[in-house]
Amino acid sequence: MNNLKPNKELLKVIIESLDDKLATDTLALDVSNLTPLADYFVVTSGKNDRQVDAIVSGVEEAVTKAGYDIKNVEGKDGDKWILIDCIDVIVHVFYYSERSFYNIEKLWADAPLVNIEALNQ
Repeated sequence: MNNLKPNKELLKVIIESLDDKLATDTLALDVSNLTPLADYFVVTSGKNDRQVDAIVSGVEEAVTKAGYDIKNVEGKDGDKWILIDCIDVIVHVFYYSERSFYNIEKLWADAPLVNIEALNQ
């Protein structure tokens, strides 16, 4: 029996798709008590343009296949930082060299980290 809340189930779908595309340094932040924008921010990286494109396509496909909506995708033309707005979960996909420049993790330092390994249990 699955006891995950719908937005946590969406988070699980996203994390699994990132694992499938070998995204690196993935983390999830619980921002539900800090902003009305979303419940979770997921931050991840790709090693090159092809991998970043594959990661974004994989998330879009997995989210849609699981029956969730994607509100918007921004930054696809630049491939350095792509934001996928899945309403309750916002995914930030960075080209590895750009991630430290934007430092989303530091901006949202008050947000607790989600144990993404526990989602797969």
